[in-house]
Amino acid sequence: MLKKIMKGGHKKPSKSDSTEYGLGPPGSRNPGSGPTSNVVVNHASRTGPYAQGPNSGVPVAPPPMGTVEPLPLFRDVPVSERQNLFMRKLQICCFQFDFSNTLKSVREKEIKRQTLLEIVDFIQSGSGKITEMCQEEMIKMVGINIFRSLPPAAHENTGQEVTDPEEEEPYMEPSWPHLQLVYELLLRYVVSSDTDTKVAKRYIDHSFVLKLLDLFDSEDPREREYLKTILHRIYGKFMVHRPFIRKAINNIFYRFIYETERHSGIGELLEILGSIVNGFALPMKEEHKLFLVRALIPLHKPKPVSMYHQQLSYCITQFVEKDYKLADIVIRGLLKYWPLINCQKEVLYLGELEEVLEATQSAEFQRCMVPLFRQIARCLNSSHFQVAERALFLWNNEHIVGLIAQNRHVVLPIIFDALERNIQSHWNQAVHGLTVNVRKMFMEMDAELFEECQRQFAEKEARAGEAEEQREMKWKKLADVAAQRGDDDMVTV
Repeated sequence: MLKKIMKGGHKKPSKSDSTEYGLGPPGSRNPGSGPTSNVVVNHASRTGPYAQGPNSGVPVAPPPMGTVEPLPLFRDVPVSERQNLFMRKLQICCFQFDFSNTLKSVREKEIKRQTLLEIVDFIQSGSGKITEMCQEEMIKMVGINIFRSLPPAAHENTGQEVTDPEEEEPYMEPSWPHLQLVYELLLRYVVSSDTDTKVAKRYIDHSFVLKLLDLFDSEDPREREYLKTILHRIYGKFMVHRPFIRKAINNIFYRFIYETERHSGIGELLEILGSIVNGFALPMKEEHKLFLVRALIPLHKPKPVSMYHQQLSYCITQFVEKDYKLADIVIRGLLKYWPLINCQKEVLYLGELEEVLEATQSAEFQRCMVPLFRQIARCLNSSHFQVAERALFLWNNEHIVGLIAQNRHVVLPIIFDALERNIQSHWNQAVHGLTVNVRKMFMEMDAELFEECQRQFAEKEARAGEAEEQREMKWKKLADVAAQRGDDDMVTV
């Protein structure tokens, strides 16, 4: 038995064994084929394979993970050796460093930074088309560097009171000197005319895109800016990924709206979508209309809407400009989520409403004008002068004035009371002056209708005065009766 075990220990390694432990031809996927690269990337996430030395058949292990040494520049080696050197440089870029301590591994960090710079220049210059294996290893290196657990927000796991996201100081990623170059490399690879999408889509797959989208929650605005540009380029170049990217962004929005109401990258994702919506073909697919109704319009609901409202408003307006029949849906959606007590949000919504109305045709305007102008009338009487002023500015838009003029018999009776009350009692002089101008505009538009509204308002005010007098008389009678009965507990006012 002992002899058998000893014989088994000297068994010649099989082909499968040699491949598993990196003893086959380096840089190849199958033994005996592929480029004769003399380095295989040793990722931190798995055991590194061996590589053959350039001048011998003896397997040589790659440098230990704790050592980083500078390599020659691309221009200093023959063209035939540049792919091998590229792989070796990728290996250096897979090393991870602790950036919480600025004094630790200073030399190694600088070597990695310089190496990343060289790789970016090499890809950008297009001096040599990199092989498929190099592309695969490069994307793996990118993933090792950028895909990581994001630090928790200030309010998470600290017991601190949840604060307004606008007031929080963003967390700036300490490893940005390296991360920026990795993102730049990925961007240059995606936009390069040498990048074959049929090959690249094997490595930039659905899993890769999902992990990219997860990074949009980074608090560092520099990182989100790069992610926005890269994802937009991926969407443009990889048509096969387009439905998946749209669906994945949808899911981020749903979670933000209905669960967390906290996400750092909603504005950047909306910027990408603004460009995507702009490219939608007509007639618009039902899928896109559902996206508008189920995701974009409900994005008005979360408290931090002011952080991304500009981008959201652009997306919404793009839909209406693409298909004017959607105006009624959008306006009713805005009214559904109209803020009740947040005046700053009301000002934002009025600005968005003006942009939507500018792209609205008469038929769609008529469908929603009654609830719309009831809300505008409430805004006209707002005690917050910015809300009232912004609502009155709608009459500075020629297209909106034209729509109102066509439907003045419906619009004026709805808002006439609000205009009269502003003139009688609004505290702000600017609002008072703008109201006088709007009132004059209606008078010139249709004097007969204006007089009829004025008469109805006077009657309404008279009835209200009579009702108030009757109410006071009833209270006076009650007080008199209570006094006659000698009820000392009754307090007369």
